[in-house]
Order: sequence, then C-alpha cells, then structure tokens
Amino acid sequence: MDIRELGRLDMNLLVALEALLEERNVSRAAERLFITQSAMSKTLGRLRDLFDDPLFIRKSGAMIPTPRAEQLGQHLPRVLQAVQSMIRPVEFDPLTYDGEMELMVQGHMGVWLVPLLLAHLRETAPRLRLRSVSSADQPMEMLATGELDFVLHAEHKLYPQQCKRVTLGYATPVLLARKGHPLEGREVNWATLAQYPHVRLIIPELEDIRFSGDAGSVEESAFMQRESEFTPHLRTDHLYTAIQVVLSSDYLFPAPPLFMEQEDLARELISLPLPDDEKIAIKYVMVQHQRTEHSAVHAFLRGELITVIERFRHRYGLPCLDDLRAQKNLPY
Repeated sequence: MDIRELGRLDMNLLVALEALLEERNVSRAAERLFITQSAMSKTLGRLRDLFDDPLFIRKSGAMIPTPRAEQLGQHLPRVLQAVQSMIRPVEFDPLTYDGEMELMVQGHMGVWLVPLLLAHLRETAPRLRLRSVSSADQPMEMLATGELDFVLHAEHKLYPQQCKRVTLGYATPVLLARKGHPLEGREVNWATLAQYPHVRLIIPELEDIRFSGDAGSVEESAFMQRESEFTPHLRTDHLYTAIQVVLSSDYLFPAPPLFMEQEDLARELISLPLPDDEKIAIKYVMVQHQRTEHSAVHAFLRGELITVIERFRHRYGLPCLDDLRAQKNLPY
C-alpha cells in the first residue's frame, strides 16, 4: 500500500465534509462542529484543493454536491465509522474471547501449574487457548517480538529494561529420595551422599539463576558447588524421568523446587536435609514485555495466573509467597 498520499490528509477535513454533505449549508455545518462560519469556509477551500474539485455548487441559495462529492459521500460514513471503531477502547469479555496465548513455563513449574491453570480457565475464559513450551533459546527476545506472551521461570540475574516482572514466590532446592531409602532419618553429609548414585536435571540456564539467602548465585552456593563435584549416573532434561529413577532405586535427586508437589508423587518421595544447613531459595517470577502493558487480554491472563497460584498455595504448601493479592492491583 502506498500511503504517501495519506500524509496530506487531515482527518478533520473528512469530518467537515461529512457535515457539509449532511447539512448542505456552511453555517449549519459550522455550528454542528462548534467552529465559526469563516473557519468552515476555509475548511471547504482546503477540501476543494485536496480533491481538486469544487465539491459544492451554489444554486438558489442551496449547496448542490458535485458528482465527486456524491461519490465521496457514499464512502465517508463507512470510513469514519471504521476510524471511530479503531480509537474506541477495546471491549474485552473473557467469556467470549476467542484466541491463543503463548507461555514459556519452566519445565518443573509446568508440572503443577499448567493443569491447574487450564482447569481454572475452563470456567473463566472457555475459548482462551494456551500454547505452552518448557524452554526457549531467547525467551526475552520472543517476548519482544510477540512469539511469547509470558515467561514463568526462576528469576535470572539480568533482564532487558523493557521486561517487567511479578514475583510468584520463593522455594528452596530439595534433595529427593524414595521412601525407605537407606538415608531416611539419618544425618546427611557429603561423605554419605557420595556413597549413592545421583540423577541430575539438565537446566541450561542454571548459571543465570539468582538465589536468595546465603548464596546469591550458583557460584556462591556451597551446596551447588559440592553437588557439581559428583559425577551423575544419569543426566536428563525430563523431570518425570528423573523422578521415576529415584522412585525405583537408591538414586538421589538434587531437584529444583516444585512449589506444589503432585500428590501422587509426594506419597512416595522424601526430602533429605541439605548438607551444611545452607539456606538458599530460588525466586520465581512472571515476565511480560512492556509492549503488552495496556493489553486487556494480557492483564486478564496475568491476573488468572496469580489467582491460580494464590488459590492453591495453602493446599500444596507453597512457601514464602509475596502478597499476590496486592500485586493484582498493580501494573506488575
């Protein structure tokens, strides 16, 4: 589309032409637009220059539109109505909204969050569809380009200025073992841990995660450093694979916090105390790009995500949440 000609167009001229076509009188058209008769006469002169046509011919005290004006009059109402619809605030009704949202939910969060969110949306936005991935190469860039709408993950050290974050909560890494494991009920130290095989979850962005507590990063965490000295017998990026190995053997699993453990798994797993009594926690956040700050559907889904986490946190024992209820009334 060649839009260079539109640069000459003043929308006020089209509004004035519509008034002139309906009133067929300069004075009445001026009164309708709350301008002087002189100003309307000047506007008519500009319209004639714009369309290279006299537009109206005076005859017996009346203004008779030219064929060009009549032709314009056939299109003007539709054009002005379309422009008015564009600038009118978008009405959003979650019960009738039909669309898809793209989420990146870090794998171990998706285990519990996505099923709960889908069940909740069936009631509040039945036509809203989700596309969820557990990882992405450049999630912040994908937020900027619209390939993703939200990212939910462990907080990283750095974010682009345009990416805004809402705190979802904090959780402490755990050392998982099966119920009945030889270490159950015993004091755990690094020497005893070295006697058992380990399974390790592959988390590509681990080095970028920021910790809260005694350790501010992976490099400062004694637990993470000592754990890295072990050579795992299995490395996998699939959470359930790691858990099934632990359930069926004496393997130990230094696991990311799951926030809300699935009830079927919690019955069969135990959490061993961290060696050296290190106090660390991982902060989980929801990230949104500022380009969607004023989007009604994004504001709705952001609120629904927080509602789901808040509603089920007591049932599943989610620790140390920020005041999410207050956050719902803030932009981020």
